[in-house]
Amino acid sequence: MIFSVFGNLDKKDVRALAQEVSKMLSGQQNKVVFNEKYTTSFSGGNCSFMTESDMYKACDIAVVLGGDGTTMKVAKNAAVNGKPALGINGGRLGFLSAVERNELSLLESVLKGEYAVDERIMLEASVIKNGKIISTSHCLNDAVLSRGDFARLIDIDIKSDKADMLRVRADGVIISTPTGSTAYSLAAGGPILSPDLNCFVITSICPHSLMDRSIVVNSKFTLNISVRSDVSNNAILTCDGEEPVEIDQDCIVSVSLSDYKAKLIKVKPDNFYQIVKKKIIERGS
Repeated sequence: MIFSVFGNLDKKDVRALAQEVSKMLSGQQNKVVFNEKYTTSFSGGNCSFMTESDMYKACDIAVVLGGDGTTMKVAKNAAVNGKPALGINGGRLGFLSAVERNELSLLESVLKGEYAVDERIMLEASVIKNGKIISTSHCLNDAVLSRGDFARLIDIDIKSDKADMLRVRADGVIISTPTGSTAYSLAAGGPILSPDLNCFVITSICPHSLMDRSIVVNSKFTLNISVRSDVSNNAILTCDGEEPVEIDQDCIVSVSLSDYKAKLIKVKPDNFYQIVKKKIIERGS
């Protein structure tokens, strides 16, 4: 079995964690792969080094060391390559992680094939301008259309299959998957959704309304979003917290169900609501 190990190994603590994980996963039948820029940090007959893109292609399992942001990025890239991801929490919350840092003995279950794979839907967000697609992203958590540099509200129209769904004046809107419902959407007042649901949740950011509420929609629908602002180019689209794309009044943001599903390896019997209680409710109390 081939394990590709991802994470910010420039950090001393993450590099130390990677060395522990490498010792546990490597063996006569297994190989551990690291990014080629870390050739001087790891050694051993069962270690090899590749470019990041080749790491996804070569592995059987993508092992992620870090917090939810790192896990989310790697799980998305692994999904595009048809590979599962195993998250080992080296960050703070670790909501997507299967194993905590003090639970590395659970990796023995992975080596024995004793694990489950939790599939999560993703959304696809495309920016269309004058009939041409100028960018497309796949999101495990959310696509966020928000105001840009100017501290002014923007007018957002959302249509589904050409029918008007929502018109709101706000700082922006979050289109979230069930996985992302415990992230930015939750902070903006949205509901927590079970990750096995096939739906999206639309949550406004600081709406200028006394009655605004989140809307849950079936993921079979395509959402077409347009924006108007008093200031030119005062809107951006941010997908899973990555590099934003500038949106102007000639753009349509199309959000639909992605063809890819993230595959998260689970080695513990924790159910979703136990994790919510432990990671969010008790942590915030």
